[in-house]
Amino acid sequence: MKTEIVTTLKREATRILAELHKNREPVLITEHGKPSAYLVDADDYELMQTRMEILEGIARGERAIIEKKTVSKINAREVMKKWLD
Repeated sequence: MKTEIVTTLKREATRILAELHKNREPVLITEHGKPSAYLVDADDYELMQTRMEILEGIARGERAIIEKKTVSKINAREVMKKWLD
């Protein structure tokens, strides 16, 4: 991963963004020697958000199974039918 200081980002934003889009490699921005932010390509960011939503859904499903908060296939169909009617 590439690292840039915030001052360089201020001076060379166009170049840094061009490289980011070309290489699709996130850029770590530091301030006073400490991590401050990450720059990521917009398409990559949206893909990460979609993946997180999917993973959160899987985690909710696993939690429901552990807590025994699931329903049978027949009951699920009945509930879904009510929603769709």
